[in-house]
Amino acid sequence: MNAVLSEQLKEILDGPVFVDLATIQPDGSPQVSPVWVKRDGDELLMSTTLGRRKERNLRRDPRASVVVQPFDAPYVYAEVRGTVTISEEGGQELIDELSVKYTGKRYAEFNPEAGRDAPRVVVRLTPRKIVGGL
Repeated sequence: MNAVLSEQLKEILDGPVFVDLATIQPDGSPQVSPVWVKRDGDELLMSTTLGRRKERNLRRDPRASVVVQPFDAPYVYAEVRGTVTISEEGGQELIDELSVKYTGKRYAEFNPEAGRDAPRVVVRLTPRKIVGGL
């Protein structure tokens, strides 16, 4: 059964909050990356490129966890646990949308190396459990 985000958590995710995405390495150890995020209903959308460690980890094992911790309230957080799907469709559009949200510029304007990236993918996390104070 899918978990539902609280209104407070939705409001925070709709702003430029960084989240930490945890994936599982082939040897079972954790791998954590700070990422940009947007919300689609109760699901979280993140961007990465083909071939990155987190993308390879998630294709092998789609279980993931995201920690949301507002910079202005460091003692309040939410951990969103769930599973992900990965799609190349909409990958470039998502990174452009996220870049505008976080930097005010399209991704290519913000990151001059953007044209040298591997193709972008959409990582969609469907929450199964939410813990914490948000």
